[in-house]
Amino acid sequence: MSADVGSTAPDFTLTNHDRQPVTLSAQRGAPVVLAFFPAAFSSVCAKEMCTFRDSLARLNQAKAHVYGISVDTFFTLKAFHDHEKLTFPLLSDFNKQVIRAYGVFNEDMIGLKGIAKRAVFVLDKDGIVRHREVLDDARNEPDYGKVFSALASLA
Repeated sequence: MSADVGSTAPDFTLTNHDRQPVTLSAQRGAPVVLAFFPAAFSSVCAKEMCTFRDSLARLNQAKAHVYGISVDTFFTLKAFHDHEKLTFPLLSDFNKQVIRAYGVFNEDMIGLKGIAKRAVFVLDKDGIVRHREVLDDARNEPDYGKVFSALASLA
């Protein structure tokens, strides 16, 4: 499967920070934002997740579901979620299947092997990828304007 613009997003079931399973295909009927991030508690990842948290009103206007995804354990994600007072679920891809399916597997980031690249995907209500941004430099944040434009185009 591929996660290119225009393709159906690869389906998955991951455990959220509250140890509950979340299946992507069960979210059909509303747009979905998948925000892949390298590591909980790192400065840029915290800033990115908090930007999505602080933009929730705009995301709610689009009736979008937001999910942060990393290879951290759900224990770590729970602590990160609570620490940053996030208002959307964080999903653990501890087994690294989803980051591979979406093409965001980072072989080696300064010695950290097999973590997620920073990436954002916007899916329409039918699960079709409408926006894809994969960053090779994890110090950079995604272009939030393009995320919101992609969501606005779905209305």
